[in-house]
Amino acid sequence: QVQLVESGGGLVQPGGSLRLSCVASGRTFSRYVMGWFRQAPGKEREFVAAIWNGGNTYYGNSVKGRFTISRDNAKNTVYLQMNSLKPEDTAVYYCAADQYGLGSTDSQRYQYWGQGTQVTVSL
Repeated sequence: QVQLVESGGGLVQPGGSLRLSCVASGRTFSRYVMGWFRQAPGKEREFVAAIWNGGNTYYGNSVKGRFTISRDNAKNTVYLQMNSLKPEDTAVYYCAADQYGLGSTDSQRYQYWGQGTQVTVSL
């Protein structure tokens, strides 16, 4: 069983930055594909970014060029650096892990999820 705990959410003004962190339990973190998803009120869960164990990354179109996903396997942690934030980035952000190491933009391919952290972009 893998437990994921996110942190770093909060209220930020448009154009600002936030860095989310997600710490995973377990000794095989380096094998997982880690993803970030978000869900705004009344909307479906949306893929944000994913990072493979070799460091390859993939981003959703709405965040490409503004967000950066990274990982520190020694700390069992994945990060999401969010820059140039917009009001439409407001959502609950979830960290997810795919233990099979395949990765996907499909949330159903991820077996483990964190509890989520709220990000609000507003004046």
